[in-house]
Amino acid sequence: MSRLPAPLDRLPFPVIGSPLFIISNPKLVIEQCKAGVVGSMPALNARPASLLEDWLAEITETLDAYNRANPDNPAAPFSINQIVHKSNDRLEHDMELCVKYKVPIVITSLGAREDIYAAAHSYGGVVLHDVINNAFARKAVEKGADGLIAVATGAGGHAGVKSPFALIQEIRQWFDGPLALSGAIATGGAILAAQAMGADFAYIGSAFIACEEANATEGYKRAIVECSSDDIVYSNLFTGVHGNYLKPSILAAGLDPDNLAESDPSKMNFGSSEAKAWKDIWGCGQGIAPIDKVQKAAEYIAQLKREYAEARARLLPT
Repeated sequence: MSRLPAPLDRLPFPVIGSPLFIISNPKLVIEQCKAGVVGSMPALNARPASLLEDWLAEITETLDAYNRANPDNPAAPFSINQIVHKSNDRLEHDMELCVKYKVPIVITSLGAREDIYAAAHSYGGVVLHDVINNAFARKAVEKGADGLIAVATGAGGHAGVKSPFALIQEIRQWFDGPLALSGAIATGGAILAAQAMGADFAYIGSAFIACEEANATEGYKRAIVECSSDDIVYSNLFTGVHGNYLKPSILAAGLDPDNLAESDPSKMNFGSSEAKAWKDIWGCGQGIAPIDKVQKAAEYIAQLKREYAEARARLLPT
């Protein structure tokens, strides 16, 4: 097992809910944490910026109250995702609030900065940085990241193209710290498989879009339930960074999913399309086929736990 700093060393279940742009909100985060999964959300989901403090206060106070009432079954810690990119003019403001509320886990994306890591470390926070290749992983750790999220092919949002087998084994050749795997994970068996490959945690996002608490439209949730990996399109048109998106939303925006233009990979932008990625184009990973209904987050997590136990029993019979 890896070296796991607190609070990662005492998670009740080896799953981190990935931060979902627009979709993650305090309600979803709180229910994920209460069910034993690290709940997370992007700081940028709080609009205007002043709303972030209200959300952090709500999450912190609710989970503190839950833990006082359930000392033998405490909630998992929560996480805030920071987009470390020059286009994010809120980064310093949002990190100041993370420091104020002592956010247990900070997830950084699209850039590694020593000052952001130092800010989290100032109060004992842990930083996980998401990466799509081994080179980016080394840079993040060199700059002070405590752990890594290996974003393999098939992941929702800004996904990479590396096989999870290749990415995990390359990172594990030199890094023995906290490591999560992202990419088409939606079942308990897949969680166990991630651990067998060398990851400490599974990083699950798209499946939570279909949860009742998620801030997604009914059409978006229905698409998660009805679609499969055949309905996922990989493109950099919408933000300038390659990611996976649901084909039905691309068609609804009047675009041909089989003939999308290329955008400037050096910038986060929206290419030549008028469709806004955060509204009209639905991000999604390849692992959604097992998601067959909209349900509460706690119900889905209970299902994952049952499947995980069943998978362990199949592989490690008593």
